[in-house]
Amino acid sequence: MRKKEIFNKIIKDIKKVKIQGAKNIAKKALYAYFLIPTKKSKKVLISTRPTEPMMKRVLEMAEKKEGSYQKILKHFDLAQKKINDYVFKIIKNNEIIFTHCHSTNVVQSLIYAKRKGKKFEIYNTETRPLFQGRKTAVELKKAGIKVTMFVDSASALAIEKENNKDKIYSDKIFIGADALLPNGIINKIGSNMIAELAKIHKIPFYIVADSWKYTKEKIPIENRKLNEIWNSAPAKIKIKNPAFEFVPKKYITAIVSEHGILKYENFVKKMMKE
Repeated sequence: MRKKEIFNKIIKDIKKVKIQGAKNIAKKALYAYFLIPTKKSKKVLISTRPTEPMMKRVLEMAEKKEGSYQKILKHFDLAQKKINDYVFKIIKNNEIIFTHCHSTNVVQSLIYAKRKGKKFEIYNTETRPLFQGRKTAVELKKAGIKVTMFVDSASALAIEKENNKDKIYSDKIFIGADALLPNGIINKIGSNMIAELAKIHKIPFYIVADSWKYTKEKIPIENRKLNEIWNSAPAKIKIKNPAFEFVPKKYITAIVSEHGILKYENFVKKMMKE
């Protein structure tokens, strides 16, 4: 396959969410850019997912020749290894961890904890309308982790202790982030509801994410096509399909990145120095 064909396929797959997760998108976009390293290529790639500051960061590094393809890629593995160690410290044996959507940083750190001997199970959401939670469930199940999936509208049932006489509630919540901002994060729609439930019920709410997702720029909220929700909707029924939403820092217990387990304010201070 020629370079242009590969480039266009990556563009198409990012738009259709066949390539998903901030890290995976950034890596594929970086690969595409090095196939055709032009300003136009960079602009087209960024336009596929404007909610992904990590992708923009690696493309800018490539454009400015701040590192080779392999050198930039190396960051992701090094960051993940550190994140794995920090998540391992947070998890206690026999806990139930709740997660939402699909995050490579979260999934890989949970698999690492399992392989290092931690005993825990996962509650996760199906994550409508594209069901990214299924990908999370499959990857964790393959690693030997017990997974229970809930429909999105049953998130409260999976999180709240007060609603359950039996132990059908979560001890901690780990979610990823598509963007880390000075005042909070942007992540898959549904994340803010989960964050509010965590705050009300005093459940630790952790953001597990690579620091390269941090940006001071304003990030638009992507609204996707209505046919993902209802392909044959009757005329004059308005459908909203936001893919992401903002979660204020007040709900976040800590950011778990390659820089450590930090309170949000401390994480931002760290990033401001870089």
